[in-house]
Amino acid sequence: MKKKIPIFLVFLIVFIPLSYRPSVAETSPVVTAIEIRGLKRIEEGAILKRIKQKIGQPLSRQKISEDIKNIYGMGYFEDVKVEAEPYEGGLKLIYIVKEKPTISRIYFSGNHKFDDTKLNEQLTITPGAIADVTLIQRNVSALKSFYESEGYWTARVVPIVKEVSDSEVTLTFLIEEGSKVRIKEIEILGNSRISDGKIKGVMETKSWWIFSFITSSGYYKKSVMKQDIERIKNLYYDNGYLNVVVSDPEITLTPDRRKMIIRIRISEGPQYRISEIKFRAHRPSDVARLKDLLPLKKGDIFSKKLLQEGIRKITQFYSEMGYALASVEPEIIPDEATKTVKIVMNINEGDLYRVGRIEIIGNTKTQDKVIRREMRLDEGDIFNSKLLQRSYERINNLNFFEKVELVPKPRVKEKKLDIDIKVKEKATGFLSVGGGYSSIDKFVAMIDVTQANLFGTGRYLKVRGEFGGRSTFYEVSYRDPWFMDKPLSFSLSLYRTQRDYIAYDRKATGGTVGFGKRFGDFWSTSLTYKYENVTISNIDQDASNIIKDQEGTNTTSSITPAISRDSRDNYLDPHRGSRNSLFITYAGLGGDNYFIKGLIDSSWFFPIGETTFAARGRIGYATGLFNHKLPLYERFYVGGLYTIRGLGFGDGGPKDDNGDPIGGTKELIVNLEYIFPLITDVKLKGVVFFDAGRAYDTSETFGRDLRYTTGAGVRWMSPFGPIRIEYGYNLDRREDENQGRIEFSFGGAF
Repeated sequence: MKKKIPIFLVFLIVFIPLSYRPSVAETSPVVTAIEIRGLKRIEEGAILKRIKQKIGQPLSRQKISEDIKNIYGMGYFEDVKVEAEPYEGGLKLIYIVKEKPTISRIYFSGNHKFDDTKLNEQLTITPGAIADVTLIQRNVSALKSFYESEGYWTARVVPIVKEVSDSEVTLTFLIEEGSKVRIKEIEILGNSRISDGKIKGVMETKSWWIFSFITSSGYYKKSVMKQDIERIKNLYYDNGYLNVVVSDPEITLTPDRRKMIIRIRISEGPQYRISEIKFRAHRPSDVARLKDLLPLKKGDIFSKKLLQEGIRKITQFYSEMGYALASVEPEIIPDEATKTVKIVMNINEGDLYRVGRIEIIGNTKTQDKVIRREMRLDEGDIFNSKLLQRSYERINNLNFFEKVELVPKPRVKEKKLDIDIKVKEKATGFLSVGGGYSSIDKFVAMIDVTQANLFGTGRYLKVRGEFGGRSTFYEVSYRDPWFMDKPLSFSLSLYRTQRDYIAYDRKATGGTVGFGKRFGDFWSTSLTYKYENVTISNIDQDASNIIKDQEGTNTTSSITPAISRDSRDNYLDPHRGSRNSLFITYAGLGGDNYFIKGLIDSSWFFPIGETTFAARGRIGYATGLFNHKLPLYERFYVGGLYTIRGLGFGDGGPKDDNGDPIGGTKELIVNLEYIFPLITDVKLKGVVFFDAGRAYDTSETFGRDLRYTTGAGVRWMSPFGPIRIEYGYNLDRREDENQGRIEFSFGGAF
């Protein structure tokens, strides 16, 4: 039986110098074998890779010490020892390890506010993992952070590891949830140049208020507060305070431990102005243009935000000329004595790039040509970042995809930029059977079969029926946006509708056929022919003569040329851009009705951070021709969700002697809106608005006696379709009118 020698005795024998031996190296025994013992789950090769002491080498105390550290560093072992025994004229090294146990089960104890499934979602540790102290503590921190994010700032999490066998343990997270801690107050200390209100305005962390359950504010989150500290610093940088110091938050709990006070201390320092701005560019001729792009001038207060805006504009200036990798590196040189700062803009325009390969990835249904025809760049073109952005907007506005990405991939040696168009398709065809509610049409039942991307060609087909308390509507429509693969559109529709108005009923059957053409990136024109057969019946006995004169059946044969310019970034939820259109309808190509009707409609969207200011104006005019009266159903009716909110249908226009709306021959409508996100993740937005407008009869002066309303509401692009709920307050209430109205639209576009 071989005798084992503890490794420290080997060191004692080997490294005590003997008088007749010339050197230590000559007395060191050679390692003739290495053995690993104690392994159960870990592969032997994984340890051998980390061992520096090799077979055939003299025994080294330093290497064995490093080997033990390396094996421990793997994180799988709780004990590592080394022994040695004589073997074939040398020594066999035996590395004896004891593996850490694995976690067989994970439990939670003490959790009442959140179930085990929810808490498991926060963990990165799972059954079967090594019971590593660092990993366990990391998951304790994850659970603590989760509770803090939900407002349970005093929550405690204690891990309990229980041995069930030599190789297995259970892990229990013992949780003391405590009560939700609301932010009672945020105190800003040390600020004199920038007010508390402005500082709190840039912070996402807010004091608790009555609507915190909607906004999810009012509770302390470490990650958000860390970002808030940077936001405060940036606010000061934007106002010239380059030496500002913002402390970490000091948190004090109230005696009942249900509320907290957060104190943030600020040392503002001096304010800096700009003493000089220099541009270092390859082409001196660009300098004048670059000065215009930078919204900072000599003598201005320094602003980090405006500097970054200038960098963005300058980079975009070069990238729109094909310099795809242009860069701007500013040097900021402060002078403490004069409290000024010198800015040097170092500009490297780089090389001129052309568009290389354009590849489409992810379209399983949509044909490549449907996507490619929306690109504003072709292979071989000089690269232009503005056209790339517009290409993204056009592809996204097809509304065929959940996600659209345009990824430029430079080939530096060839001076080319490949573009990958990555899309994730969404369902574009659906069968919908259900209902909705409108404050105008009341309850409406609906069946709708729509395919917005027919056979992947981009064509549109829709069959729809609506059945309401006051109206019915049937329609079949078809549209091809690229008729015969050219930038021409073709549309066709057939419809039948019936609607009960206050003093009469109207039935209509008709159809339209139209052609359109796009010009450039934003302009388009169209020409639409319409044939309609209308019957006015069930007229009240006390109705006005203007209504009684319309009784019976008449046909309309009309043609409508239109022109529009649409630069909105997103058709469904615009944030910037505009849509301006003009159409004129002429009826008299046969039929019984002769009239002309025109409308100018202009909508503008202005981004303000993540919010949007929208303004829309409409001017309409209509009149009968050749001694024919303007049909009742072609007049302008102002009032309701889509014209002047807060007024009833037709209340913002002429009425007969009975007080029933009869519409006008002219209209003027202005809508101003401020749209802001409430809950971004679910696409819930709020809106405040101001409306002004009116419809006018022939004898009335256009522009006088406008009706004014204001109000607020919410808009939600829900999984069941768009929902719009708004309350309009009547600012100049007339006799028999309500002070305000709630306007609903469930399931209709807004």
